[in-house]
Amino acid sequence: DTRLCHDELRRKKISALIPPRKGAGYWPGEYADRNRAVANQRMTGSNARWKWTTDYNRRSIAETAMYRVKQLFGGSLTLRDYDGQVAEAMALVRALNKMTKAGMPESVRIA
Repeated sequence: DTRLCHDELRRKKISALIPPRKGAGYWPGEYADRNRAVANQRMTGSNARWKWTTDYNRRSIAETAMYRVKQLFGGSLTLRDYDGQVAEAMALVRALNKMTKAGMPESVRIA
């Protein structure tokens, strides 16, 4: 959440999706996206509302899933060619899904 970072994103015409730091202040002029995030933070006392309105929570879920894959299966792919790496990644995801499914409770409707 620095001006250099936001300037680089604007230069590349990318809308910033960076949560402001705690107690962040408004920046002048062309930093409207960040100022909206700061306004949300000040109104609600946290970044929670901003995260839901921008779907930032989905990014957080994806980062958590990648962390789990790396912790369980290692941080790198072993195959060298691209098609092999794609197949290896799909196998890792399939294995993670099976482990997640095995740990989920089974719901039963009552009445």
